Amino acid sequence: MPQDNFSKEHNGYSESQLKELATSRVPMSQVRNVKQDRNGDILIAATWSGVFRYDGKSFTNLTSSKVGSHRFWDVLEDRRGNLWFASTDSGVYHYNGKTFHHFTTRDALANNLVMSIYEDKAGNIWFGGSGLTRYDGESFQNFTTKDGLPHSGGRTIMEDRTGKLWIATGDGPCFYDGKTFTVLKNKDGKAFKNVWSIIEDKKGSIWFGDNEGLWRYDGSTFTKVSQRGAYAIIEDKKGNIWTTGAVNREVWALSRYDAKYLYSKMPTVTEIMSGPPAFLGLLEANDGSIWFGSVGGVYRYDGKTITDFKSKEGQQ
Repeated sequence: MPQDNFSKEHNGYSESQLKELATSRVPMSQVRNVKQDRNGDILIAATWSGVFRYDGKSFTNLTSSKVGSHRFWDVLEDRRGNLWFASTDSGVYHYNGKTFHHFTTRDALANNLVMSIYEDKAGNIWFGGSGLTRYDGESFQNFTTKDGLPHSGGRTIMEDRTGKLWIATGDGPCFYDGKTFTVLKNKDGKAFKNVWSIIEDKKGSIWFGDNEGLWRYDGSTFTKVSQRGAYAIIEDKKGNIWTTGAVNREVWALSRYDAKYLYSKMPTVTEIMSGPPAFLGLLEANDGSIWFGSVGGVYRYDGKTITDFKSKEGQQ
Protein backbone atom coordinates (compact mmCIF):
# COMPACT_ATOMS: atom_id res chain seq x y z
CA MET A 1 0.00 0.00 0.00
CA PRO A 2 1.22 3.54 -0.63
CA GLN A 3 3.10 5.04 2.28
CA ASP A 4 2.97 8.82 1.86
CA ASN A 5 5.82 10.73 3.45
CA PHE A 6 4.04 13.84 4.70
CA SER A 7 7.32 15.39 5.80
CA LYS A 8 8.27 16.00 2.17
CA GLU A 9 6.96 19.44 1.31
CA HIS A 10 5.93 18.76 -2.28
CA ASN A 11 6.26 14.98 -2.58
CA GLY A 12 8.98 15.32 -5.21
CA TYR A 13 7.19 17.90 -7.39
CA SER A 14 8.92 21.13 -8.36
CA GLU A 15 7.16 24.47 -7.95
CA SER A 16 6.53 24.67 -11.71
CA GLN A 17 5.10 21.14 -11.77
CA LEU A 18 2.77 21.95 -8.88
CA LYS A 19 1.54 25.03 -10.74
CA GLU A 20 0.90 22.94 -13.84
CA LEU A 21 -1.04 20.36 -11.82
CA ALA A 22 -3.11 23.03 -10.06
CA THR A 23 -4.08 24.72 -13.34
CA SER A 24 -4.79 21.59 -15.39
CA ARG A 25 -8.23 21.16 -16.98
CA VAL A 26 -8.46 17.54 -15.80
CA PRO A 27 -7.24 15.71 -12.66
CA MET A 28 -3.56 15.06 -13.28
CA SER A 29 -2.24 13.91 -9.90
CA GLN A 30 -3.06 11.20 -7.36
CA VAL A 31 -6.82 10.63 -7.31
CA ARG A 32 -7.44 9.27 -3.82
CA ASN A 33 -11.26 9.31 -3.83
CA VAL A 34 -14.09 9.50 -6.36
CA LYS A 35 -17.68 10.25 -5.28
CA GLN A 36 -20.99 11.18 -6.92
CA ASP A 37 -23.31 14.01 -5.93
CA ARG A 38 -27.12 14.13 -5.92
CA ASN A 39 -27.16 15.58 -9.44
CA GLY A 40 -25.13 12.66 -10.77
CA ASP A 41 -21.96 14.69 -11.23
CA ILE A 42 -18.66 12.98 -10.40
CA LEU A 43 -16.56 14.51 -7.62
CA ILE A 44 -12.83 13.81 -7.75
CA ALA A 45 -10.22 14.51 -5.05
CA ALA A 46 -6.84 14.78 -6.78
CA THR A 47 -4.05 15.31 -4.27
CA TRP A 48 -2.11 18.07 -6.02
CA SER A 49 -4.57 19.17 -8.70
CA GLY A 50 -7.55 20.02 -6.48
CA VAL A 51 -11.13 18.82 -6.19
CA PHE A 52 -12.95 18.50 -9.52
CA ARG A 53 -16.57 18.16 -10.60
CA TYR A 54 -17.33 16.29 -13.86
CA ASP A 55 -20.78 16.92 -15.33
CA GLY A 56 -20.55 14.38 -18.14
CA LYS A 57 -18.94 16.81 -20.55
CA SER A 58 -16.18 18.74 -18.84
CA PHE A 59 -14.28 19.13 -15.58
CA THR A 60 -14.46 22.10 -13.22
CA ASN A 61 -11.80 22.65 -10.57
CA LEU A 62 -13.71 23.67 -7.44
CA THR A 63 -10.72 24.59 -5.33
CA SER A 64 -7.80 25.99 -7.36
CA SER A 65 -8.94 29.61 -7.53
CA LYS A 66 -10.72 29.61 -4.15
CA VAL A 67 -8.49 27.88 -1.61
CA GLY A 68 -5.19 27.41 -3.44
CA SER A 69 -2.98 24.35 -3.76
CA HIS A 70 -3.26 21.80 -0.98
CA ARG A 71 -3.02 18.01 -0.65
CA PHE A 72 -6.68 17.09 -1.18
CA TRP A 73 -7.62 13.53 -0.23
CA ASP A 74 -11.41 13.16 0.00
CA VAL A 75 -14.67 14.89 -0.93
CA LEU A 76 -18.25 14.52 0.35
CA GLU A 77 -21.62 16.02 -0.48
CA ASP A 78 -23.73 16.06 2.70
CA ARG A 79 -27.51 15.66 2.90
CA ARG A 80 -27.98 19.43 2.70
CA GLY A 81 -26.08 19.63 -0.59
CA ASN A 82 -22.95 21.20 0.90
CA LEU A 83 -19.53 19.96 -0.16
CA TRP A 84 -16.70 19.03 2.18
CA PHE A 85 -13.07 18.75 1.09
CA ALA A 86 -10.43 16.91 3.14
CA SER A 87 -6.77 17.85 2.92
CA THR A 88 -3.74 16.31 4.55
CA ASP A 89 -2.02 19.65 5.12
CA SER A 90 -4.71 22.20 5.99
CA GLY A 91 -7.73 20.54 7.58
CA VAL A 92 -11.14 20.60 5.88
CA TYR A 93 -13.12 23.02 3.75
CA HIS A 94 -16.90 23.46 3.72
CA TYR A 95 -18.41 24.80 0.48
CA ASN A 96 -22.08 25.81 0.19
CA GLY A 97 -21.86 26.58 -3.52
CA LYS A 98 -20.93 30.21 -2.95
CA THR A 99 -18.49 30.55 -0.07
CA PHE A 100 -15.88 28.43 1.69
CA HIS A 101 -15.49 27.90 5.42
CA HIS A 102 -12.11 26.58 6.53
CA PHE A 103 -11.86 24.32 9.62
CA THR A 104 -8.50 23.54 11.25
CA THR A 105 -7.13 22.68 14.68
CA ARG A 106 -7.87 26.30 15.60
CA ASP A 107 -11.54 25.36 15.37
CA ALA A 108 -10.97 22.23 17.52
CA LEU A 109 -10.39 19.80 14.65
CA ALA A 110 -8.33 16.88 15.97
CA ASN A 111 -5.60 17.32 13.36
CA ASN A 112 -5.03 19.16 10.10
CA LEU A 113 -4.13 15.85 8.44
CA VAL A 114 -7.54 14.63 7.22
CA MET A 115 -7.90 11.63 4.90
CA SER A 116 -11.62 10.83 5.01
CA ILE A 117 -15.00 12.51 5.45
CA TYR A 118 -18.20 10.61 6.24
CA GLU A 119 -21.78 11.56 7.12
CA ASP A 120 -23.56 9.14 9.46
CA LYS A 121 -27.28 8.38 9.55
CA ALA A 122 -27.86 11.06 12.20
CA GLY A 123 -26.28 13.73 10.00
CA ASN A 124 -23.01 14.04 11.94
CA ILE A 125 -19.93 14.66 9.82
CA TRP A 126 -16.85 12.59 10.71
CA PHE A 127 -13.29 13.50 9.78
CA GLY A 128 -10.58 10.86 9.95
CA GLY A 129 -6.82 10.92 9.55
CA SER A 130 -4.45 11.58 12.40
CA GLY A 131 -7.20 11.27 14.95
CA LEU A 132 -10.98 11.22 14.54
CA THR A 133 -13.42 14.13 14.80
CA ARG A 134 -17.22 14.27 14.90
CA TYR A 135 -18.99 17.49 13.90
CA ASP A 136 -22.68 17.87 14.75
CA GLY A 137 -23.10 21.16 12.90
CA GLU A 138 -22.22 23.27 15.92
CA SER A 139 -19.27 21.77 17.76
CA PHE A 140 -16.44 19.28 17.35
CA GLN A 141 -15.73 16.19 19.46
CA ASN A 142 -12.32 14.58 19.06
CA PHE A 143 -11.24 10.98 19.61
CA THR A 144 -7.59 9.94 19.91
CA THR A 145 -5.47 7.03 21.08
CA LYS A 146 -6.37 8.06 24.63
CA ASP A 147 -9.96 7.04 23.82
CA GLY A 148 -8.85 3.69 22.40
CA LEU A 149 -8.63 4.76 18.76
CA PRO A 150 -5.70 3.02 17.01
CA HIS A 151 -2.84 5.06 15.62
CA SER A 152 -3.41 6.39 12.07
CA GLY A 153 -7.16 6.32 12.64
CA GLY A 154 -9.65 7.23 9.97
CA ARG A 155 -8.37 6.33 6.52
CA THR A 156 -11.91 5.19 5.71
CA ILE A 157 -15.06 5.57 7.83
CA MET A 158 -18.28 3.57 7.42
CA GLU A 159 -21.46 3.11 9.49
CA ASP A 160 -22.92 -0.40 9.33
CA ARG A 161 -26.58 -1.42 9.48
CA THR A 162 -26.45 -1.83 13.26
CA GLY A 163 -25.16 1.71 13.82
CA LYS A 164 -21.56 0.81 14.60
CA LEU A 165 -18.98 3.14 13.06
CA TRP A 166 -16.12 1.28 11.38
CA ILE A 167 -12.73 2.88 10.88
CA ALA A 168 -9.85 1.64 8.72
CA THR A 169 -6.52 2.34 10.40
CA GLY A 170 -2.84 1.53 10.08
CA ASP A 171 -3.29 -0.89 12.99
CA GLY A 172 -6.29 -2.71 11.56
CA PRO A 173 -10.05 -2.27 11.33
CA CYS A 174 -11.93 -1.13 14.41
CA PHE A 175 -15.46 -0.11 15.29
CA TYR A 176 -17.02 2.43 17.63
CA ASP A 177 -20.31 1.54 19.30
CA GLY A 178 -20.89 5.00 20.71
CA LYS A 179 -18.96 4.25 23.89
CA THR A 180 -15.78 2.31 23.15
CA PHE A 181 -13.47 1.42 20.27
CA THR A 182 -12.89 -2.26 19.52
CA VAL A 183 -9.91 -3.28 17.38
CA LEU A 184 -10.27 -6.50 15.42
CA LYS A 185 -7.46 -9.04 15.78
CA ASN A 186 -6.66 -12.00 13.56
CA LYS A 187 -6.94 -15.59 14.80
CA ASP A 188 -3.45 -15.35 16.29
CA GLY A 189 -4.45 -12.30 18.31
CA LYS A 190 -2.35 -9.96 16.18
CA ALA A 191 -3.54 -6.73 14.59
CA PHE A 192 -4.15 -6.45 10.87
CA LYS A 193 -1.62 -4.01 9.45
CA ASN A 194 -2.06 -1.06 7.11
CA VAL A 195 -5.82 -1.23 6.44
CA TRP A 196 -6.93 1.42 3.95
CA SER A 197 -10.51 0.42 3.11
CA ILE A 198 -13.57 -1.10 4.73
CA ILE A 199 -17.14 -1.75 3.54
CA GLU A 200 -20.26 -3.69 4.53
CA ASP A 201 -21.78 -5.93 1.86
CA LYS A 202 -25.46 -6.69 1.23
CA LYS A 203 -25.28 -9.69 3.57
CA GLY A 204 -23.89 -7.64 6.43
CA SER A 205 -20.33 -8.97 6.20
CA ILE A 206 -17.44 -6.54 6.65
CA TRP A 207 -14.74 -6.43 3.96
CA PHE A 208 -11.34 -4.84 4.38
CA GLY A 209 -7.93 -4.92 2.76
CA ASP A 210 -4.50 -4.93 4.34
CA ASN A 211 -0.92 -5.66 3.30
CA GLU A 212 -1.65 -9.39 3.08
CA GLY A 213 -4.78 -9.29 0.95
CA LEU A 214 -8.56 -8.99 0.96
CA TRP A 215 -10.49 -10.14 4.03
CA ARG A 216 -14.14 -10.77 4.97
CA TYR A 217 -15.48 -10.75 8.52
CA ASP A 218 -18.92 -12.21 9.34
CA GLY A 219 -18.96 -11.06 12.96
CA SER A 220 -17.02 -14.03 14.33
CA THR A 221 -14.76 -15.49 11.61
CA PHE A 222 -12.18 -13.95 9.27
CA THR A 223 -11.90 -15.33 5.74
CA LYS A 224 -8.98 -14.43 3.52
CA VAL A 225 -10.65 -13.99 0.13
CA SER A 226 -7.58 -13.09 -1.92
CA GLN A 227 -3.86 -12.46 -1.76
CA ARG A 228 -4.42 -9.28 -3.77
CA GLY A 229 -4.12 -6.15 -1.70
CA ALA A 230 -7.13 -3.86 -1.49
CA TYR A 231 -6.51 -0.13 -1.26
CA ALA A 232 -10.17 0.63 -2.12
CA ILE A 233 -13.24 -1.66 -2.05
CA ILE A 234 -16.80 -1.20 -3.31
CA GLU A 235 -19.79 -3.49 -3.84
CA ASP A 236 -21.70 -2.79 -7.06
CA LYS A 237 -25.45 -3.00 -7.64
CA LYS A 238 -25.13 -6.62 -8.78
CA GLY A 239 -23.26 -7.66 -5.64
CA ASN A 240 -19.82 -7.92 -7.24
CA ILE A 241 -16.88 -6.72 -5.15
CA TRP A 242 -14.38 -4.39 -6.85
CA THR A 243 -10.94 -3.55 -5.53
CA THR A 244 -7.91 -1.53 -6.44
CA GLY A 245 -4.68 -2.73 -4.92
CA ALA A 246 -1.27 -4.29 -5.26
CA VAL A 247 -0.98 -7.69 -6.90
CA ASN A 248 2.71 -7.67 -6.01
CA ARG A 249 5.37 -5.04 -5.33
CA GLU A 250 5.40 -3.78 -8.90
CA VAL A 251 1.91 -4.42 -10.26
CA TRP A 252 -1.40 -2.90 -9.19
CA ALA A 253 -4.81 -3.86 -10.57
CA LEU A 254 -8.48 -3.01 -10.79
CA SER A 255 -10.15 -6.34 -9.93
CA ARG A 256 -13.74 -7.62 -9.88
CA TYR A 257 -14.89 -10.54 -7.73
CA ASP A 258 -18.00 -12.29 -9.13
CA ALA A 259 -21.00 -12.05 -6.81
CA LYS A 260 -21.96 -15.70 -7.48
CA TYR A 261 -18.72 -17.02 -6.03
CA LEU A 262 -17.87 -14.47 -3.33
CA TYR A 263 -18.58 -16.90 -0.51
CA SER A 264 -17.07 -19.96 -2.17
CA LYS A 265 -13.61 -21.34 -1.42
CA MET A 266 -12.36 -20.21 -4.83
CA PRO A 267 -13.84 -16.77 -5.65
CA THR A 268 -13.73 -15.83 -9.32
CA VAL A 269 -11.68 -12.69 -9.91
CA THR A 270 -11.37 -10.77 -13.19
CA GLU A 271 -8.49 -8.36 -13.66
CA ILE A 272 -9.89 -5.37 -15.56
CA MET A 273 -6.69 -3.31 -15.75
CA SER A 274 -3.22 -3.65 -14.33
CA GLY A 275 0.00 -1.69 -14.25
CA PRO A 276 1.88 0.55 -12.77
CA PRO A 277 0.61 3.11 -12.01
CA ALA A 278 -0.99 2.43 -8.64
CA PHE A 279 -4.80 2.47 -8.71
CA LEU A 280 -6.60 4.18 -5.84
CA GLY A 281 -10.16 5.51 -5.22
CA LEU A 282 -13.23 3.61 -6.50
CA LEU A 283 -16.84 4.48 -7.38
CA GLU A 284 -19.76 2.83 -9.13
CA ALA A 285 -21.67 5.67 -10.79
CA ASN A 286 -25.45 5.73 -11.21
CA ASP A 287 -25.12 4.45 -14.77
CA GLY A 288 -23.15 1.39 -13.60
CA SER A 289 -19.79 2.61 -14.84
CA ILE A 290 -16.77 2.14 -12.59
CA TRP A 291 -14.57 5.15 -11.89
CA PHE A 292 -11.13 4.65 -10.41
CA GLY A 293 -8.25 6.91 -9.53
CA SER A 294 -4.55 6.44 -10.06
CA VAL A 295 -1.36 8.27 -9.18
CA GLY A 296 -1.70 10.11 -12.49
CA GLY A 297 -5.40 10.88 -12.89
CA VAL A 298 -8.82 9.25 -13.19
CA TYR A 299 -10.32 6.50 -15.38
CA ARG A 300 -13.82 5.32 -16.24
CA TYR A 301 -14.73 1.74 -17.17
CA ASP A 302 -18.13 1.30 -18.86
CA GLY A 303 -18.01 -2.49 -18.99
CA LYS A 304 -16.26 -2.57 -22.34
CA THR A 305 -13.77 0.26 -22.64
CA ILE A 306 -11.58 2.26 -20.28
CA THR A 307 -11.38 6.04 -20.70
CA ASP A 308 -8.19 7.72 -19.51
CA PHE A 309 -9.24 11.34 -19.00
CA LYS A 310 -5.68 12.55 -18.75
CA SER A 311 -4.79 11.34 -22.23
CA LYS A 312 -8.16 12.44 -23.58
CA GLU A 313 -7.87 15.79 -21.77
CA GLY A 314 -11.44 15.38 -20.69
CA GLN A 315 -12.78 14.96 -24.21
CA GLN A 316 -14.94 11.97 -25.10
